[in-house]
Order: sequence, then C-alpha cells, then structure tokens
Amino acid sequence: MADVESRRRAKTPERLPLPDTVALVLQGGGALGAYQGGVFEGLQDKGIEIDWIAGISIGAVNAAIIAGNPPRNRLVRLRAFWEEVTAALPTLPLAGGEEWRELVHILSAGYVAAQGVPGFFTPRLLNPMFAPSKSTGALSFYDSAPLARTLDSYVDWELLNEGPIRLSVGAVNVETGNFRYFDTRRERLDARHIMASGALPPGLPPIEIDGAWWWDGGIVSNTPLAHVLDNQREDLLVFQVDLFPARGALPATIMDVYSREKDIRYSSRTRQVTDQRIRLRKEREAIRKVLAKLPPELASDPDVAHLTKLAAEHAVNVVHLIYRRHGWEGSASDFEFSRATMDHHWQEGVAAIAETMRHDSLLARNIVSGHTAAFDLAQ
Repeated sequence: MADVESRRRAKTPERLPLPDTVALVLQGGGALGAYQGGVFEGLQDKGIEIDWIAGISIGAVNAAIIAGNPPRNRLVRLRAFWEEVTAALPTLPLAGGEEWRELVHILSAGYVAAQGVPGFFTPRLLNPMFAPSKSTGALSFYDSAPLARTLDSYVDWELLNEGPIRLSVGAVNVETGNFRYFDTRRERLDARHIMASGALPPGLPPIEIDGAWWWDGGIVSNTPLAHVLDNQREDLLVFQVDLFPARGALPATIMDVYSREKDIRYSSRTRQVTDQRIRLRKEREAIRKVLAKLPPELASDPDVAHLTKLAAEHAVNVVHLIYRRHGWEGSASDFEFSRATMDHHWQEGVAAIAETMRHDSLLARNIVSGHTAAFDLAQ
C-alpha cells in the first residue's frame, strides 16, 4: 500500500497523491496533436509532474518539446510550436453553423495538401514518380527537412537526454518491419529519432539512423502504452492521450466511412491493451494468493521462487483522455492545421483534464490503496 505522506501531491481538490512514476502517453494524429498540448497545460496547471513521456508521431514531437525544456518553459515552447505550424493558413470566419465549419475544415486541409505546413513539411517540386529511384524524393510527396530545423530550435537535446523526464518514441524499420522504441534510458536521442517516429508514408520520407531507415511507429502501433507497462518498475499513474476514438456512430455517408475507418485503424486498440493488462494483473493476484498459502519450507523451491517472481507486480492506474471529434471534422482532421481548429483542439484538451480532475477522489483512493484500474472520467 502506498505511503500517502511520502508522495508528491498534485494541486487538485483532493490533493491527489502522485505515485512513484507519472507517465504521459501520446498517440499519433497529426494536427489533432494540439489536443495533447491542452492536456499538458491542464496537467501543469494541476501541479502534476511528469516523469516519463512516451510518444508516437506527433506525440513524439510534443514529447520532445516537453522533455527538452526546463519546467518554466515547457508550456510556452509547446504553444509556440503549435502557433508556428498553424501560422500559414488564411483565417476564415467560422460563423454559419456546422455545414460552413465543415467546408472551412475541408478547404484548410486542401491548403495544407497543396502548400505544406510551416516548420514541418513542404511539398516536393518534383512528383515522386519522376524522381531518381531510391532517393528520398522518390519515396514521399513532402520534404520533412523543415521539421529538423524546427526541432533543433525548440528542443535542448542535452536536457532531453540528461534531464529528469524519461523519453520513449516508437518507429518501425522499413526493411525488417520490426518495431522498436528509442529511449533515453538506453541511448541518446536527437531530431532524427523524433522525425523517424513521425515519418508517415507516403507523405513523409523515411529517416536514416545509423544505417537503418525508419517510418512512423503508428504503422504498427499508434500508442506507446504497452511499452510503458512492459517497462514498469514501480507504482505508476498513466495519462493515456488518444487522438482517434475506438467507438463511433455507424457511417451515414461515404465520407463518414473514410473518417470512421481511420478512427478504427489508428485507435490502436488502446482499451484492449488496458483490458488485457488488467486481466493479467488479476491472474497474478490469484497466483500470489495461492503462493501465500504454501508452507514456508517451499519458499526456497526453485519453481516456487520462479512463480513468485513472475507474479510480482506494481500498481498501475490508467486515465484515458480521448479526443472525440465534432460533426464538422472529417477524415482530414489529422491534416487540417488551421489556427482556429488548433485552438479548438487545445481547449478540448484543457477541458478534458478539468473534467477528469473533478473525479480525482476516485484516483486518489486507488493510488493510496495500491489497486490497479483504468478510468475514462472525461466523457
């Protein structure tokens, strides 16, 4: 059971006791990543310190900016990044109801497709079909070189690698198909690792790291939750930020089909991962109860010792924060980098944390008692 008095405490109505490790898990989702910025603002406002951030794609970019800045600058630099990448789109009036907002959304996404995103990617002058074989120009429609410069301007790489926040970003090897995490606990990270995690084909080119070529980790798994749970070494509180909802309404139009298919494809079965881990923990708990009934003289038996080690675990509480898109957002929601939509996504993230912390007494009881559970408190 956790020692409440020894815990850090967040600035919430219940003075939420924080466990040994607090992790922020950030899914991929392009322009929807502004929602993660709002979540981080809400967490910082509540005084919840993050010890470990794991990200995929745009989640890796947000994670690097947070981990690569001192506490006083994290939110400022993260907001500055999002204001930079949404600076080019013309501002269109949003009054006029859902149909007009949907039209503006489509026009904004079309502008990005044609012009790219400042500080992020630019369209190639030569169509990949006509570029030299095996060149990066032949492998993508956009050039992501601007992102390297942007990351270098927003991230202190020395702090990112040596600072207090652990950072993990996922990518997939283009040639082997193997998925892996680059982790500051094992290696030094730079802009290449963050860009590799977000190199979604065929839009963006693969990134070369030490002779190997890497694509967006979301191709294999769009959430790093399993990596965090697999490497858990102490009691853990996880804020899992998903940008694509697994659940949704039956499509009514062909455009709804595109949107719903993308939600299902990139939701990455987050709840299935959570449910599987909780079932596993219940099974381990049952094993521990049986082991406790064994006579003391069997404790040194190799098989019993091995089973005891397998059944050992620490408590984990997973808080789901899921962006639930509005009717005017279609299948291009992850590609629409307008300032108005960015502000909307950001404020939705702030609101999700505020709603979640209205129920922080539930979290507090679980953390103090050492229980394991998953929560979705911001519905």
